[in-house]
Amino acid sequence: MNAAAEPARSELLGHPTGLFICFATEMWERFSFYGMRALLVLYLTQHFLFDDGVSAGVVATYGSLVYLMPIIGGFIADRYLGFRRVAR
Repeated sequence: MNAAAEPARSELLGHPTGLFICFATEMWERFSFYGMRALLVLYLTQHFLFDDGVSAGVVATYGSLVYLMPIIGGFIADRYLGFRRVAR
């Protein structure tokens, strides 16, 4: 085989560039999730004058719904809506 037959691979620091895109996406997702939790507690305690226990409950509900809503949405899409109505 000659070198002209192989496609050029773009790398950065010895790793594929797509790996850095995945890293940046995951980093931004975690930063926004944990940052939103901190801002929500601050907003609830300072603006609405909630006590710490109630604001912790609201933040726990928010955190659990972030993970549960895709499961519930997938269940509804699979069981009730069907592939044709969901894939539009």
